[in-house]
Amino acid sequence: MKAVGKWSYLGGLLLAIVGAFVDLPDLVGLLIVILAVLAGLFLADPGELTNYGVRYLALVAVATGLDAIPGLGPIVTSIAGAMVGFFGPIILTVLLVFNWNQAVAWAKEK
Repeated sequence: MKAVGKWSYLGGLLLAIVGAFVDLPDLVGLLIVILAVLAGLFLADPGELTNYGVRYLALVAVATGLDAIPGLGPIVTSIAGAMVGFFGPIILTVLLVFNWNQAVAWAKEK
């Protein structure tokens, strides 16, 4: 199942970056979200939730801050924005899995 997560991650990231420069149909956007959820389920580790959150926040800061660089700034901002859009569903999926695991562990306690 790890292979499903890896291919979902790579395919979704590639589609998101292509979508930053080309107007893709809404169906492709839905596919990107589905691939992100699959990557979050099969590839991400809920134990690393804090690290994922910090990386996501750093990427958001980069996506908003690099637009001021002349020439290359808008391109990098578009790519980083597309990556933020792809990583959001991954982080949300990891958070939901973490909360589910925590709730199950609490339910098993006596």
